[in-house]
Amino acid sequence: MGCLNSAVVNAPVDKVWAALRDFHNLSWCPNVVTKVERAGNIPGTQLGAKRVLNGAFHETLRALDDQDHVIRYSIDDGPGAVAKSNVQGYIGEVRLFPVTESNSTFVLWTSSWESSGGGVGEFCDPVYQALLGDLKKTFS
Repeated sequence: MGCLNSAVVNAPVDKVWAALRDFHNLSWCPNVVTKVERAGNIPGTQLGAKRVLNGAFHETLRALDDQDHVIRYSIDDGPGAVAKSNVQGYIGEVRLFPVTESNSTFVLWTSSWESSGGGVGEFCDPVYQALLGDLKKTFS
């Protein structure tokens, strides 16, 4: 079970990575995330950092790999299909790859979960598509 979304961003991988690597900074997606609250004192570039997006999505940073340009996070609770009562073991991952021909970045956003009561993919895919759309706009 999972979601897979991707986009090509018109910027070098290091520039896109610089925008994404701080778990607490979502200024690159102003049309989707209107409020980011830090939960706890762990900085956004350290494992275990927690955030609440739009007052609803509770997430924890699980991996941050500067060399391979990978962020992995869990959704610990949220609305509807991603509520902890509906989905267990939800992990999202954003992975960047350089597109050398055009000096741009291929962004692969995937997610998986261990079990759910249903509707997770249908709920999450449009959110990830909107996030990727905002990311592209940020660098256009």
